[in-house]
Amino acid sequence: MARFFIDRPVFAWVVAILIMLAGGLSIISLPIAQYPTIAPPQIKVTANYPGASAKTVEDSVTQVIEQQMKGLDGLRYIAATSEANGTATITLTFDSGVDQNVAQMQVQNKLQLATPLLPAVVQRQGLQVTKSVTNMLILAGLISDDGRLDGRELADYASSHLRDPLSRVKGVGEVTLFGAENAMRIWLDPAKLQQFGLVPGDVSAAVQAQNAPVSAGQFGGAPAVEGQQLNATITVQSRLRTPEEFGAIVLKTGADGAVVRLRDVARVEIGRDQYETAAQFNGRPSAGLAFKLTFGANALVTHATHTPNTTEMAPGFPAGVKVVYPYDTTPFVRVSIAEVVKTLLEAIFLVFLVMLLFLGNFRATFIPTIAVPVVLLGTFGVLAAFGYSINTLTMFAMVLAIGLLVDDAIVVVENVERVMREDGLGPLEATRKSMDQITGALVGVAAVLSAVFVPMAFFSGSAGAIYRQFSLTIASSMILSVVVALVLTPALCATMLKPVRAGEVENRRGFFGWFDRWFERGTTGYTKGVGALVRRGGRLLLVYVVLAAGMGLLLWRMPTAFLPDEDQGIVLVQIALPSGATQGRTLEVEKTIGDHFLREEAASVDQVMTVAGFSYAGSGQNMGMAFVHLKDWDQRKRPERRAAAIAGRAMAAFSGIRDARVYAMIPPAIVELGTSSGFDLQLQDRAGLGHDALMAARNQLLGMAWKNPDLAMVRPNGLEDTPTFQVDVDRTKAGALGVPFAQINDTLSSAWGGSRVDDFLDGGRVKKVYMQGDAPFRMLPEDIGRWYARNDAGEMAPFSAFSSGRWGADSPRLERYNGIPSVEILGEAARGRSTGAAMATMEELVQKLPPGIGYEWTGLSYEERQAGSGTIALYALSIVVIFLVLAALYESWAIPLAVVMVAPLGMLGASLATSLRGLPAGIYFQVGLMATIGLAAKNAILIVEFAKKLQEEGHDLLSATIEASRMRLRPILMTSLAFGLGVLPLAISNGAGSGSQNAIGTCVLGGTIFATALGIFFVPVFFVVVRRLFAAKRTVALPAGAAPVAVEADSASREDAE
Repeated sequence: MARFFIDRPVFAWVVAILIMLAGGLSIISLPIAQYPTIAPPQIKVTANYPGASAKTVEDSVTQVIEQQMKGLDGLRYIAATSEANGTATITLTFDSGVDQNVAQMQVQNKLQLATPLLPAVVQRQGLQVTKSVTNMLILAGLISDDGRLDGRELADYASSHLRDPLSRVKGVGEVTLFGAENAMRIWLDPAKLQQFGLVPGDVSAAVQAQNAPVSAGQFGGAPAVEGQQLNATITVQSRLRTPEEFGAIVLKTGADGAVVRLRDVARVEIGRDQYETAAQFNGRPSAGLAFKLTFGANALVTHATHTPNTTEMAPGFPAGVKVVYPYDTTPFVRVSIAEVVKTLLEAIFLVFLVMLLFLGNFRATFIPTIAVPVVLLGTFGVLAAFGYSINTLTMFAMVLAIGLLVDDAIVVVENVERVMREDGLGPLEATRKSMDQITGALVGVAAVLSAVFVPMAFFSGSAGAIYRQFSLTIASSMILSVVVALVLTPALCATMLKPVRAGEVENRRGFFGWFDRWFERGTTGYTKGVGALVRRGGRLLLVYVVLAAGMGLLLWRMPTAFLPDEDQGIVLVQIALPSGATQGRTLEVEKTIGDHFLREEAASVDQVMTVAGFSYAGSGQNMGMAFVHLKDWDQRKRPERRAAAIAGRAMAAFSGIRDARVYAMIPPAIVELGTSSGFDLQLQDRAGLGHDALMAARNQLLGMAWKNPDLAMVRPNGLEDTPTFQVDVDRTKAGALGVPFAQINDTLSSAWGGSRVDDFLDGGRVKKVYMQGDAPFRMLPEDIGRWYARNDAGEMAPFSAFSSGRWGADSPRLERYNGIPSVEILGEAARGRSTGAAMATMEELVQKLPPGIGYEWTGLSYEERQAGSGTIALYALSIVVIFLVLAALYESWAIPLAVVMVAPLGMLGASLATSLRGLPAGIYFQVGLMATIGLAAKNAILIVEFAKKLQEEGHDLLSATIEASRMRLRPILMTSLAFGLGVLPLAISNGAGSGSQNAIGTCVLGGTIFATALGIFFVPVFFVVVRRLFAAKRTVALPAGAAPVAVEADSASREDAE
């Protein structure tokens, strides 16, 4: 094939241009994302049981639904929560690759079986089945610069004018409002109700009757009488709009004409739909809208659509109102991809310098440089054909491919120049002879480098999704690289290179001449060293065994992780006050937290938004969150201004807050897989010991974890048991007094819990009307006695006459995992430790808990365990694939063995470099290790291929091996140095996304150094030992008296004769 294009250089250019055109056009259509869809698909089932406790919800709703969720294809695990507000949430997580639409349909089918078994009130409320996502894309805050609008007004404006249009943006899923829209609030006074002989049910009935829109028809409606001349609509009443109109509602009319109106027994005002959450931005009242992505949506595309919509609406905002973004994940996506692109350009420049240094002239350097745009653009075309995106992972793979893809072209150019120099041939003849020599090596290298990444593509789970990005990108670039090396590069060598006259290289002046003479002296010394080593191979093999054992031990003891933590420009703070703490106390703690970031960290922090009543661990007056937006990465280059350092100082400062547990943390590397970095453990009551025993075990585990130096920020991700006041109604007394039980329940739920009684019109929108006891009459247990029920005779009976109360404790939120009661525990590794080590420590601590208490890993930790469990299999499979590919290529079992024996040397360097830098063995380490194995095999193939050819030409084994090592030293060092310097920018990066870049860059750089420095000495020894071994076996297998005819046997005999 090479000879065909050597004689047709224009044809070769046409092929290259077509590849570049296809790739260039595909870039336009390729989406850009931080990561591909990595998180497993989730389906969420939501049900409501108004007025039920968490335990009632769990027993009558959650477990009923759970028990029907059987036989679902690809179900990984199921988690459920039951809350005291009557909400049951069941989240089903499926394996990666499962179609979420199919999963949703299967869940809905199973839910139909459970629905008839649920309480009737739950069925009437309806059940929701939605595609669930955990990652928040944007938190938009609405603030009033001039202070004209308070938090309630801002929240109402956000709900009425922003939430609906922005929720319709393509890619936006769930939208959560931090705040509440307006609602008409009717605050009841029990004393006045008793004075007029009324109960809350009377108020509710009057509101519904007098606030109902009436459709009264029209005058002259068809069919009309003949000659009718009038047609007009009849209006009676519409929904009420103002507190004054509601206050005028008639509740009771006396025989004497006295009228009792709503304002006589209640205070009516426009308040909030709910008072559970309150948001502040930089210490000022605000409202927030949190937007989540739909499953599989592109964050950058969604953000690009969302932002213009907000900008278009801005002119219609009230005076002084503007939108801020205290939490936004997209800047990190953009900056991190830009950093990788910068690294890519740096890698290309460094590789160019290496080629110029070794090749010594711009003509020769230009030829392999041409391969870079051809192969890279062609790889983009392959990505587009397979439906992939431009993301951090594919760009990392491009950087790795830079050093590899020029290797083939370098080998071609270097060998052509060597043939011209040693044989005195012209460029055309030298290129033909050179391609005859190295075509087999080029194909072998491409086959190995592609094959080493193939096993990665078949891994399942989130790790498999990551592996596939690297596998396809590098494999396709390697295939395109060898195509260019066989098509374009020979044609360019034949037409562009100048003939090399005898003695020209030796007489070259200047820096390049000095470098060539220095390198030749080094090559002579290296050749002598190889000659000595191959004659004493036994000793070197002992050294190899020691190094391989050290590699295995180091790899075994390396701490593990899933993905490195990243500085995403965001710090999250989770706040939990003691059970029963009020929202006022939570706001005080949040003020302290906001002051710390805005004052102590002013150089690094840009914005802080706090939300009381909301937390990833649950909702309640004692819960809170803070979203801290940091300044741009260019302004925070020093280590002490990184997100992790800021979070660490915040943790130290917040440890002095006695009224709350405060945890400052950074988001996980992939926000789709959780809400915080670290580990995620589900502690389970497998023996049915009960809630109290499970909580005791949880507290015991937390106590041990807090004392362990390997762990940090270990915390329960749930709500503590809260004090409850149990109202016991004496049915005998109530019956004797003639008080209906339905009225007792209605009065309690309306007065203390609040009830929605109707709707009203506000600003052209239909909003809710709520009725509840006024605050002074529902603060203490004795306030229950202020409320009255009306008996059958129309007399008012106080609640104290037929009820009593007692204090207790109950959980406001019960959790289950895989059908077993559980509690979730989150935490992180201590500084200098890996999450894998922290997980191992937690497993040891769990073993000390009482019998019957078990655990399971979930979320990010589940993915880490899945990835780690297949690591050894991945390494072994890759080496086996390399062996089989080479065996098929060379029709020999000996040559592949000599090649794969070099793999542990590169793995040793990669493991050692990663360990010395304190990095764990995560996904990127494994990818880097695969690249290292491929590079080590490539170097070995270059030596082995030439040694094999020299043997076939009649050289004995030792002389062929030594000569092949001499001839291939320059291209091996050149390609390895190009590959190493290509990943150097990754290893030393310190910008956005540097955690991932450092992980993969350090591994590959260390592996490259060891695979090259040790490989050029060990590979010749491996080749000699293996050839002798196989030759001896073949000789033994021959019939007695027969002369050995194999090349290996002849070579071995000659060596013995020597």
